[in-house]
Amino acid sequence: MDIKEIKAKIAKAVDDARSVKPLAPSITNTVTVNLVANAQLAVGGSAAMVYLPDEGECVAEIGGAVYLNMGTLFPIYEETIPRTAKKLASLKKNWVLDPVGLGIGSLRTKLVLAMKDFPPTIVRGNASEIIALAKLWNIADFSSSKGPVGVDSVDSVKSAEKAACALARFINGAVAVSGKEDLVTDGKTIVYSAGGSAYMEQITGAGCSLGGVCAVYAAVTDPFTAALTATQIYNFAGKNAEKKCTGSGSFQVCFLDELNKASAQDVAENPFTAVEA
Repeated sequence: MDIKEIKAKIAKAVDDARSVKPLAPSITNTVTVNLVANAQLAVGGSAAMVYLPDEGECVAEIGGAVYLNMGTLFPIYEETIPRTAKKLASLKKNWVLDPVGLGIGSLRTKLVLAMKDFPPTIVRGNASEIIALAKLWNIADFSSSKGPVGVDSVDSVKSAEKAACALARFINGAVAVSGKEDLVTDGKTIVYSAGGSAYMEQITGAGCSLGGVCAVYAAVTDPFTAALTATQIYNFAGKNAEKKCTGSGSFQVCFLDELNKASAQDVAENPFTAVEA
């Protein structure tokens, strides 16, 4: 896929989301639910936050794509998440997995391990989470990783490149790795997207809301284009919000404004490089 084609697909995804206003329901963590919903709305999508098992199956049917975030798990999620993932698989719908804090606690590990049989079409996480997921699903051995520490990454985005490509090929979809320079791959093409802001590390939910926005775009385009479009609009909006804010609090407000104002051309032209995997 050449750069011109990639840019055209990104621009179309931005316009289509704003035209269609797709419903992209989320089962996400309680710390970030507000920012996830507001970011989805800002890019043109429609949000619905659920956590009960029957509601998860319901939104799998009515949503254009669904976002499952493994953050603040409640006991009921032991039923909700597998039922929702199975329903999405049976419907052959796009859905996004964010394996937040993978490696912390037995329930999180159990739920994510079971998803190997009902895999997502997009995985979004930091470098350590992506490497940990590839290890857990026994896709490849990445012994150099130190593993996640809480929800923070101790691995570089570059070091997760091999794991991301292996995961993308396994799920026949796309993987987005967040960091100082973000990586998106479908296992055949690797894209590095530039921009963003250091303030993203000073607010709660930048990564989680990115997963929700991936789901918005996944409702109107293929997984690779969806993950890349979400990453591009985040890097464009973050870069511009930093110029206008006075600190981390005002950054969040400016960031949502910039997501809302970004044009299809703005997003497509945000700097990125693409190479064969």
